[in-house]
Amino acid sequence: MKSRWAPRPDRAHVPTSRSNSATRSALRTAAAAALATVLTGALLTGLAWAQAPAKPTPAKPTPAPAVSPPALKTPDAPKPRSAEAWLVMDHATGRVLAGENIDVKMEPASITKVMTSYVIAAELAAGRVKPDDAVMMTENAWRSGGAGTDGSYSGFPVNQTAPLVQMEQGMVIQSGNDAAIALAEHIAGSEDAFAQLMNEYAKRIGLKNSNFVNATGLPAENHYASAHDLALLGSAMIRDFPEQYAYNKIREFTVGPITQPNRNRLLWRDDSVDGIKTGHTSGAGWCLLSSAQRGDQRLVAVVLKAASDDERMNDSMALLNWGFRFFETHRLYEPGASIAEHRVWKGETDTVRLGVGAPLLVSTARGRYDDLKPMMDVPKTLIGPIKKGQEIGTIKVMLDGKPLVEAPLVALDGVQEAGFFKRLWHEFLMWWESV
Repeated sequence: MKSRWAPRPDRAHVPTSRSNSATRSALRTAAAAALATVLTGALLTGLAWAQAPAKPTPAKPTPAPAVSPPALKTPDAPKPRSAEAWLVMDHATGRVLAGENIDVKMEPASITKVMTSYVIAAELAAGRVKPDDAVMMTENAWRSGGAGTDGSYSGFPVNQTAPLVQMEQGMVIQSGNDAAIALAEHIAGSEDAFAQLMNEYAKRIGLKNSNFVNATGLPAENHYASAHDLALLGSAMIRDFPEQYAYNKIREFTVGPITQPNRNRLLWRDDSVDGIKTGHTSGAGWCLLSSAQRGDQRLVAVVLKAASDDERMNDSMALLNWGFRFFETHRLYEPGASIAEHRVWKGETDTVRLGVGAPLLVSTARGRYDDLKPMMDVPKTLIGPIKKGQEIGTIKVMLDGKPLVEAPLVALDGVQEAGFFKRLWHEFLMWWESV
């Protein structure tokens, strides 16, 4: 009897068991060859990636200014006629452009009140005092710094209160010794205790050649500051507490029936000047801590122990004009802008963008912009995960082989940790790169 099913002429013959085995063997060989090709390609790609330069190259500072003529040698700063210590400093970078005896300890006189202002502003920011606090003009403050003394005073009535902000303006604008003492007593209980606060905040700012024993700057043993420290103090006040710093440019202030002008006469001579503080005693001579801003550039000048009020004003103005004329401030890198990319091991992404967290500015002699050279100091190996804003290294801007300014480099993006197999693969690549 014939079978009911038979191969049709157009169908392929069903393979035998021997032919099935041969086919499977051929498939395995082909698969192995394909896998080897894939792995070899991945290995070569990975090794090429692993052997790429480890450190990124920083982008050229931008924006570049218009082409300027070749730089000329910067003339010497106009040396004050009689001042025993002086300097002019770039606010943005803290670079001292010129100076003499800048770290010598000297009597600061009423420039001391800038330190007093800084402490008051810091305590306000911390919430330990409030602008509308009722500050008592104690008999001690009135007798030690009031109208009966030889120093400057504000004239707040004795044994009466005034809002803290008004008392502070009287101290800043009128250079009131009475107001300074009353504020010190209100904040710390006594002027001696307040002086301890002054020295603690001075350390935080980075003052190294200063010591304060009172809030006024009246002559006292072991009360001193250097020109450099006073410039740093003024710069810190500008940077940290701009609202309170703005009191320094107010030209007059009235307490009761008495209106007194600001003793910084540069406020009337040049609109770019907005501070900071005068000082005078027989021992300290005529002193001035000043600051001015023109465009994006701000300078701070200090003149200590000049022979007269006119000399301190003229010498300070000359230093500021010299600084603005022969130096310029460049805004090199903006926060959030990518300066470079760095390779990342064991991360979901293989690179991270690096930048700065705050504008990076540099002060240099005019015409030397094209000579600036950015350099980066970053770790050779960077392993994920990485947090956004994490400090990765530093960027330095060099001129003639010397650093002008440096700033932290931060990650502009976060990088999550990679999965297990990628981490394992990168571990092998890192080992390969190390052998």
